[in-house]
Amino acid sequence: MRGHTLLEQGAEQLSQRERLILQAVVHSYITTAEPVGSRAVVKRFGLDISPATVRNVMADLEEAGYLKQLHTSSGRVPTDKGYRYYVDYLMCVQEVTRAERARIQEELSERLNDADEVIRHTSRLLALTSHQMGLVEVPDERNAEICRIEMLPIGTRRVGVILVDNYGRVRSLVAKLDESLPAEGVQRIGRFLDANFRGVSMQGLHAAVSARTSSFQDEQRRLAEQALRVLALMPPSRQGELILEGTAQLFKQPEFQDMDRARQVFGFFEEHDRLVELIRSAIRDGEPQRSSIVIGSEVPDDELHEISIVVSPYCVGEQAAGVVGVIGPRRMPYSRLSGLVEYTAALLGSYLTGIAGMSTDDDVGTNPLVGGPSDGNHD
Repeated sequence: MRGHTLLEQGAEQLSQRERLILQAVVHSYITTAEPVGSRAVVKRFGLDISPATVRNVMADLEEAGYLKQLHTSSGRVPTDKGYRYYVDYLMCVQEVTRAERARIQEELSERLNDADEVIRHTSRLLALTSHQMGLVEVPDERNAEICRIEMLPIGTRRVGVILVDNYGRVRSLVAKLDESLPAEGVQRIGRFLDANFRGVSMQGLHAAVSARTSSFQDEQRRLAEQALRVLALMPPSRQGELILEGTAQLFKQPEFQDMDRARQVFGFFEEHDRLVELIRSAIRDGEPQRSSIVIGSEVPDDELHEISIVVSPYCVGEQAAGVVGVIGPRRMPYSRLSGLVEYTAALLGSYLTGIAGMSTDDDVGTNPLVGGPSDGNHD
């Protein structure tokens, strides 16, 4: 009798032959996007068993929910349950090739003077290298700690503010004041803030200065009051955001040639809050420093059941900062993409850690305000 053992046993107890054939079907379908028949499995993978035996095992796997037929006369394709078994028990994470490592390192190392650009370009590189949609979660600015503060005079009533956080990012803006401040006075305010408020969160800087103003004496109190007037002009801290690149890569996949289906998926990508929560829940359920995979129907939103997500966390120093990953069809090369995402996450974290260390030196580097913004607030 076919299938009775699979229905009664846990997924971990598939026989060696069943595991081999499931793995062959998954590999073949990922590569060709075509339903897989028994003869194709024997021929493609050189199995020393007859097509009839393979056909019987495939029927068992279908009855147990690991495979399905799209049409009565067609071959079989993996179900989400089949992909999950493959990922959990059969897949070996594939190492990134030497050529891919060299390309990623070269591209990112050219941007080491700008943490935000490193983050943005990482998403582009993931899309180009994986042929899927790349994503990087930007560290939440509300949780970032200030490592460096400078204020620069720009004209008579404009002040440039430069804030460097512990992720190595430089945030700059130009504030227009109601009254003029001498150049030396502006710089004194900057030195005062830098000396007293390093380690404060970006979001809490204004409140921290306000809370401590009354404790300062004379000159320092006056500096604190002037600083508050400048800081009040700063825009609110930015929440964690996602950098998504490679939309065109998804449009090339057969699964998204149907425009209604594609429109549903890409409409969801506009709702970053929901996507961020989905990705964070995947990381919470996964292992630290390893890729986490969400497959098809495991995504709680019905419109996303055609996609899978592979993500891995990255750290700056010892602190969790965000995630990197790829989004593609359920029929994605999980083995290769898991290795790529894990490698890229580790490399991004390493580069950002280095940038953060350099950004706390006495010289911030290239002044982001030179030749730049006009009146008003700028990030």
